[in-house]
Amino acid sequence: MARRVRVIALGGTIAMEASSGALLPGLGAGDLAALVGTRDAGLEIDWCDRARIASANIGFADLAGLAAEIDDLHAQGYHGVVVSQGTDTLEETAFALELLVQAPIDIALTGAMRGAGQPGADGPANLLAALCFLEASAGGGEVVVVMDDCVHAARHAEKRHTSSLAAFSSGEAGLRGRIHEGRFRALASAPTRLPKVRDADTGRIPQVELITVSLGQSARLFRDAGPDAADGWVIAAMGAGHVPEHLVPELERLARDCPVILCSRTGAGRVCTQTYGYAGGEIDLLRRGLLPAGALPPLKARIALTLLLMDGAGDCRARFADIVAAI
Repeated sequence: MARRVRVIALGGTIAMEASSGALLPGLGAGDLAALVGTRDAGLEIDWCDRARIASANIGFADLAGLAAEIDDLHAQGYHGVVVSQGTDTLEETAFALELLVQAPIDIALTGAMRGAGQPGADGPANLLAALCFLEASAGGGEVVVVMDDCVHAARHAEKRHTSSLAAFSSGEAGLRGRIHEGRFRALASAPTRLPKVRDADTGRIPQVELITVSLGQSARLFRDAGPDAADGWVIAAMGAGHVPEHLVPELERLARDCPVILCSRTGAGRVCTQTYGYAGGEIDLLRRGLLPAGALPPLKARIALTLLLMDGAGDCRARFADIVAAI
């Protein structure tokens, strides 16, 4: 029996065409289906539009609604979903769905680095590759990003180049697999499922600020932030989780009022927890109440914290630590 799969189109470069020399959203799900064409495979595919927007305009309410739709598709008997969207926020959408979708339905997210009408447009090939993954996937609720015939676990996928067809990387975690001769070839086992966010309330979207710390960083931004300035903070710190000493009192004050996550700005590696003991080192910051992000990069740490605050159940800090421990 053919597996039922839905392709949900959100817009993005994959659905853009040139107008007066610039790419603009225009193509819908039916247009994407026509670009891919018919294929002899074990999937029963239907296509639908959810949006036609640049991915910079996707918000948390959109993510919660998309996750609910995907859970409903599983209840209808679907094996998997392909989500096509812009690559600017693709890694954030993928990680959010990994946390939000409750059902054991496989999800492959994809997009394009070139518009539909440009020479060498990669969108159709990426859509086909995403469908190839779902032909082989186990149906256990795996979430992946599929770009340039590379399959990345959602929790590891990051966009690392502005324009290359090979813009996405899984860093030192390595690829989940590749699409080779029209088939998915696994290079690593499917990761275990992450702790879930059960009830993301979209009535009020929490404000979580992400700040990258740089040489000579002023403390003014933190000093001027009152208790209601943000519901949480993500600090992309230097190196293994370090900040200039003069920032420490302000970060400690913020951490008394709301969760403050300590990440690294480096793009690879885990935040240290027991190596550097000087003022502003990670031992000092964690002792003052900041929460280590482990291997989570700043963008994904912000996704996790925001969704947990939207959920509002239990101890947000402890639940964040559970997610970190699972990666």
